[in-house]
Amino acid sequence: MAVDVPVPPHSTSPDDARVVRKRRKRGPAAWVAMYHSVSDHPEDPYNITVSPARLDRQFAWLHGRGLRGVSMRELLVARARGQERGLVGLTFDDGYADFVTAALPLLHRWQFGATVFVLPGLLDGQNEWDTLRPHKRLLGADGIRRAAAAGIEIASHGLTHVDLTRATDHELRTEVECSRALLTELVDADVQGFCYPYGMVDARVRAAVHHAGYGYACAIAPAPALVGDLALPRFHIGQADSAVRLELKRRLARVRGRALEAA
Repeated sequence: MAVDVPVPPHSTSPDDARVVRKRRKRGPAAWVAMYHSVSDHPEDPYNITVSPARLDRQFAWLHGRGLRGVSMRELLVARARGQERGLVGLTFDDGYADFVTAALPLLHRWQFGATVFVLPGLLDGQNEWDTLRPHKRLLGADGIRRAAAAGIEIASHGLTHVDLTRATDHELRTEVECSRALLTELVDADVQGFCYPYGMVDARVRAAVHHAGYGYACAIAPAPALVGDLALPRFHIGQADSAVRLELKRRLARVRGRALEAA
């Protein structure tokens, strides 16, 4: 079940609401980039690491084309107003500690926003779910608060990075509900975003995320029947993504169903 972002506060009349709906239908499709770790670590068996130098070049590419990276929260509000043109959602999965030390300075340099999906059940832990090394440190409470204080949207990736489509009903509720409650307390702010571990989502999992009170959720390439605000598609961005590859992914976003369409 898709959850629409509310009509902006300045739209106070039925006529205003109709204008917003009309603009949504005509508006361009935005796309969402999916990152993970940002470091110079050469060992990367899962293709989840981007070096700071490569990330800087990718941000320069966005800026050079008149695009601005924003959080999912900002992107969805802009979409509701029909103002998503020129915006790209920047998401960072797993909440690696290097987000604060490597990614955050570059986001500031380019004046971009972003959403980081963190695991409150593994604070200061490691990505133990990856059976192949390297194992990298995850953000702790201080790092999450530091990112939030810098204007980064903090959102949930569950508690412990489990495939929710294989979880029991009790495990599913715990992963989605407890993670939201813990993060809300940690950053003293409402947590609206969720990201499915491994990008795995089905109707049962999506329903649990909706029931937990999230306003949106990110996947990777969800089944067409699931696509909506609780199963938003994204494009993976890696170390190999040069300017040419980024342009190709941008052009293919809507063709492959990876674009965030107007609601």
